[in-house]
Amino acid sequence: MKVAAIQMVSGTQWQANLLRAQVLMRHAADEGAELVVLPEYFCLLGMRDTDKLAIQEAPGDGPIQAFLAESARALGLWVAGGTLPLSVAPDAPAEAAGRVYNSTLVYSPQGDCVARYDKIHLFRFDNGRERYDESRVLLSGTQPVTFDLPSRDGHRWRLGLSVCYDLRFPELYRAYAQAGADLLLVPSAFTHTTGQAHWDVLLRSRAVENLAFVLAAAQGGLHENGRRTWGHSMLVDPWGHVMAEQAEGEAVVMAELRPELLQQCRLQLPALEHRVL
Repeated sequence: MKVAAIQMVSGTQWQANLLRAQVLMRHAADEGAELVVLPEYFCLLGMRDTDKLAIQEAPGDGPIQAFLAESARALGLWVAGGTLPLSVAPDAPAEAAGRVYNSTLVYSPQGDCVARYDKIHLFRFDNGRERYDESRVLLSGTQPVTFDLPSRDGHRWRLGLSVCYDLRFPELYRAYAQAGADLLLVPSAFTHTTGQAHWDVLLRSRAVENLAFVLAAAQGGLHENGRRTWGHSMLVDPWGHVMAEQAEGEAVVMAELRPELLQQCRLQLPALEHRVL
């Protein structure tokens, strides 16, 4: 199964970002991809964290969700929609006011939404020059999410969903391994500082320790708001080998998943069967 990580340098106008995403997804479809993964915040990287509140959508309703559904249907793709801001329920507790979920929605080639994952771990970083605290605007999710994807060749893949900062918490991915995940998705917007230090080693570690493919679609470049993201969208195989990668700029990063490689790695080193704790 061919898969594609879409790398973007999203700006402050959501309509323009959707147009760029559409072009890149069409290119992936033309090259034979069955699954495309958009990066975190593909639809908006605003001037302020609170800008995402203005484009929040109720689950199942809104132009960004309609765009993802129609793109999947028109291109005949499975689409993992990076992340978009989803509104909390009207009866949510008072402390949820002014915040949204940072959510990945997955659409089938028929345009149906088949999975939703709300980012569990919220990023906070302060090195004296850069400061981020996602909890000011975001609510954290609570549940790991998997879904099954039947590829055109008849193989059924199980996918585990995660987002960006989740990558630093191996217990989430171990839960996915225990649930039988073959492919782990990591749409991200890593900062240049943290990405340069840790991105590659974290992605490869999650692949190796769980004997699974890892597909990471990233924001990669200098954005209108002055933020610089690390990029390096990549696909990593279960042995930790980087199969495809793009450093910066818009790109479609493609590679082919082979179930026999997954089986070979798990047979020759059955570490998942050797777990004690």
